[in-house]
Amino acid sequence: MHKTSGKWRLGLALSSLTVILWGVLPIALTVTLSVLDVYTVTWFRFLFSFVLLAIYLGARGKLPTLKQIRTTSWKLLLCAIIFLAANYILFLKGLALTSPANAEVIIQIAPLLMGLGGLLIFREHYSWRQWCGVGVLTTGLVLFFHEKLTNIITAPTNYLLGTGLVVLGAVAWAVYALAQKQLLRTLSSMHIMVIIYCTCAFLFLPFATPKLLFTLNYFHWFTLIFCGLNTLIAYGAFAESLEHWESSRVSAVLAAAPIVTLISVDIVSVIAPSLIAPESLSITGIIGAVLVVAGSVAMALGK
Repeated sequence: MHKTSGKWRLGLALSSLTVILWGVLPIALTVTLSVLDVYTVTWFRFLFSFVLLAIYLGARGKLPTLKQIRTTSWKLLLCAIIFLAANYILFLKGLALTSPANAEVIIQIAPLLMGLGGLLIFREHYSWRQWCGVGVLTTGLVLFFHEKLTNIITAPTNYLLGTGLVVLGAVAWAVYALAQKQLLRTLSSMHIMVIIYCTCAFLFLPFATPKLLFTLNYFHWFTLIFCGLNTLIAYGAFAESLEHWESSRVSAVLAAAPIVTLISVDIVSVIAPSLIAPESLSITGIIGAVLVVAGSVAMALGK
């Protein structure tokens, strides 16, 4: 099994960067999906990330070699590719049918499943302080999402379908993340990501409509490129964080992403109300948000 480097401060910094980028991503994706289909957006994100990362690795003479690829488990690599591709498309389809905040809420099943997988598969363990953090985090999630879960239950069929797709996307992401961590035994995080980006770009090309890119205005080009850069930087930071920190602790930090999403939605809805509708948050939701952050910190740091 993969062993971490023990550089927990670096792992914390990288996973925190991932939280910020993933927190604002649903807003940019929602804007982009108003002019492009999910397959074209997904194909572009993978292709854009692959080209930039390949250029970076090539300039440094660090592209993965055939010998390195042969020494890794092709089954594990295939598993990571398939499940990350599934996560991308399921999340986007679900996002198109719901809203940025609700999609980010439901996708939090992913880091929780990843944390559970870290405990069961990689034999990671929690101290009593961290288990207290689990309780605080769970309580915070219940309070924070109580009103939203009620809305989901009473929502129209399309909304329920979108929620179900995001749930499936969360499960797919957890499987990818655990496979990614095990792959770090034989490949670096950048090598893994450049292989995944390249393969997924080819997988989605038959379903994409590249000619639609020529119809975009400057603003939508900006949001699309932001989504591509977000993919490259956020997944790069996430993959590298698993090299230095336990997956159960990384997953705890990622649980704070919905807070970033809601704050971002409020800011964008004030600046440009025509793009994103504001999300209301009650006193109960605010208390829940504080508990989510506190629980995440307790689980991640343990002291």
